[in-house]
Amino acid sequence: MVGRSSLPEGSLFLGFDSSTQSLKATVLNNELIIVASDIVNFDSDLLHYKTEGGVYRDPADDGHIFSPTIMWVEAFELLLEKLKPKINFSKVVAISGSGQQHGSVYWKKGSHAVLSSLDPTKSLLSQLKDAFSTMDSPIWMDSSTTKQCREIESAVGGALELSKLTGSRAYERFTGPQIRKIYQTVPQVYDDTERISLVSSFMASILVGNYASIDETDGAGMNLMDINQRTWSKTVLEATAPGLEEKLGKLAPAYAVAGRIAPYFVERLQFDKNCLVIQWSGDNPNSLAGLTLNTPGDLAISLGTSDTVFGITAEAKPSLEGHVFPNPVEPDGYMVMLCYKNGSLTREDVRNSCAEKSWDVFNSYLEKTPPLNGGKLGFYYKDHEILPPLPVGFHRYIVENLNDVTSNNLVEREVEEFDPPSEVRAIIEGQLLSMRGHAERFGMPNPPKRIIATGGASSNERILHSIAQIFGCPVFTVQRPDSASLGAALRAAHGWLCNEEGSFVPISCMYQGNLEKISLGAKLAVSTGEGVEDKELLEKYTVLMRKRMEIERRLVEKIGRA
Repeated sequence: MVGRSSLPEGSLFLGFDSSTQSLKATVLNNELIIVASDIVNFDSDLLHYKTEGGVYRDPADDGHIFSPTIMWVEAFELLLEKLKPKINFSKVVAISGSGQQHGSVYWKKGSHAVLSSLDPTKSLLSQLKDAFSTMDSPIWMDSSTTKQCREIESAVGGALELSKLTGSRAYERFTGPQIRKIYQTVPQVYDDTERISLVSSFMASILVGNYASIDETDGAGMNLMDINQRTWSKTVLEATAPGLEEKLGKLAPAYAVAGRIAPYFVERLQFDKNCLVIQWSGDNPNSLAGLTLNTPGDLAISLGTSDTVFGITAEAKPSLEGHVFPNPVEPDGYMVMLCYKNGSLTREDVRNSCAEKSWDVFNSYLEKTPPLNGGKLGFYYKDHEILPPLPVGFHRYIVENLNDVTSNNLVEREVEEFDPPSEVRAIIEGQLLSMRGHAERFGMPNPPKRIIATGGASSNERILHSIAQIFGCPVFTVQRPDSASLGAALRAAHGWLCNEEGSFVPISCMYQGNLEKISLGAKLAVSTGEGVEDKELLEKYTVLMRKRMEIERRLVEKIGRA
């Protein structure tokens, strides 16, 4: 059986994560132990772009949020320079990466010639600055394509039909509706585009000096791919824009080789000419790999710029809510996911307004307020939310009669504001109750066997404690909260191994029985309380969760964006 010993002695595996706010790198050795890492933060390290949270918000077009494509190129160069003193690039045998899902890049006609003949004496920035038909990359935070979503759904027979076909109904952030908007509003940009890449395949293209394929897992986040056949759906392509298939290129499995590293990096940075670039994929699929999530009863919660809840399943059962993607490390399986736009930035807003801009004060408020928050329920949307589809706004309620868990007579009244400590608990409990309610409705495990928490806020013990109480299961964390770049490095090793064997091999064979000795093991952070009081608390959270879902449904009927 293949295993860790199959990875060459002294070899390194490099994983990148091109996310909303930063570009990270994680390096694993052949024992799958982290030996180096680094980061470029877009706002602070690349000040001249003047991004906020890595993005621009268009004041003239509500919900239009994008990033400067060329910033990602400059960040990539800077990160490689930062890594140079830390590792010997000639020892890197495979590279892979993670890109924020749904974001897209538009290569203008003639750019392939530039990409395939990069001059190692010049910077990437200077050579690629004119390679794009638009300098603005639409990203996952964008919500300006509602019209295009409805048009695509209508063309294929409705939202449920589109979901059955592609794994998701039409979502504003998905790449298909974004492409349709460009085709409709700036047709000259669409006409001048020879290739459309996702963020993941864009970065891989730079590394191989050629247009890299979109991988099947990230491709499922576009509303364009047939989720069962894993090919572009002609029906949806035609409903989106003319001549689109030619601009997208072919799809590839996530574990496939995108190509050997381009001569540019061999000559400029002394990478080995045989270094393989494994298909890049989306950030959530890479997190799934990095968390070694391979048991159907487990759930992962990623607490980042966006919050996501995901798990794995053997069969695709798409619905009107949530998403189904191919599993990036198990060719016959699927991953299921829920995504919330209002994650860490919204938590930070509450911290800034209610907790003296201090996480210590924020956590002290979480500690001193009781679970259930005296029935105080909050809905906090700094940006238009994805799930539920509600516009920017803040809604606060006090639910009464919560002490009687048998009561069906819970009454809520709307209020203007809470005191600061209650506000802090309300945002955390509100976000987690929403996750639990939608996860159960989507058919995810209830209760899960365990939750693995990742992302920046997973290092916050008070938040982990609330997850355990609300979901009623133990919570585990991983050694590093940046599971996407770690997953990318692991996938680099896995892709190298599949290539070496000449066919797919299960990723688990690389770490089976050794998780506690390598950089991938998850550790118990909060156990489940087994006492009578703990069970009563869980019952009350269940009642409060149902009440929240009921209020949410009414809000969607009244002011929803869908």
